[in-house]
Amino acid sequence: MSTRTRLLFYLTAWLIVLLPFLFWWNTWFGRQLPDQQITEYLRDDKRPRHIQHALVQIGERIMHHDAAAAQWYPELVRLATHPVEEVRNTDAWVMGQDTAGPGFHEALLKMLQDSSPMVRGNAALSLALFRDASGSRDASGRPQIVALLQPVHVLAPGGGRITDTARVGTAIHQGGIVAKLQPATPSAADLPSGELAIIEIRSPISGRIHSISAPTGATVAAGAEVATVDPGDEQVWEALRALYLIGRAEDLPAIRPYEREARDIPDRVREQALLADQAIRSRASAQP
Repeated sequence: MSTRTRLLFYLTAWLIVLLPFLFWWNTWFGRQLPDQQITEYLRDDKRPRHIQHALVQIGERIMHHDAAAAQWYPELVRLATHPVEEVRNTDAWVMGQDTAGPGFHEALLKMLQDSSPMVRGNAALSLALFRDASGSRDASGRPQIVALLQPVHVLAPGGGRITDTARVGTAIHQGGIVAKLQPATPSAADLPSGELAIIEIRSPISGRIHSISAPTGATVAAGAEVATVDPGDEQVWEALRALYLIGRAEDLPAIRPYEREARDIPDRVREQALLADQAIRSRASAQP
């Protein structure tokens, strides 16, 4: 092997190792950021993941009772209306880490009307940590929390033909592709050749595909159900923790399916469901 070939070989091997590392380093939210960089990242609207990285760092500082985190509180309130869903979702979680944060309670209440079910759910979970003057928990987001226990119905954004679907039982991340739709009518996104652009129908939550209502080849109308997605274990567990604090008797039918012993229900979820059930019944029996 010539020296030139050997150098090219080593360079290629080095790049194979380096490039994944650089990608991981730039996307890992656990990387510590100095104060100045957090401030810069919070206003980097061209890179939403930079904003999320800064928000996660602020959240961790709040949990460690770092008083310096308060310097970014006005930014947290501002980001509650950011156009990127993932930013609002992370922001809702961070504001729940300090129930005394100025403007946090009001911002979270407004986020209960967000267009994203995940943002509404995270805002509701954070609100459950707040207390009013009498010491009672804020149950403003209770309907949104109960909704976190329910399957999500994925609808077709327009009419057309389903060209592909995921399989029932498949685990899926938020934003993962559930099905592909070929529109019935042309749009600006269509190819110059005249082919209709394929629309990817994505899941609004992380979880597992429960059912497919429109199989491959089916023709659907706008708003028709394409699939249902069961919520993921982490989402269910967080919702049950919140209902332990603010749940009411009418929420028990949504909780009890998670109390049964089943292979698809982790022990910690079942235990939390039983605790929430017990706490709700105890509060109900204590009421005059």
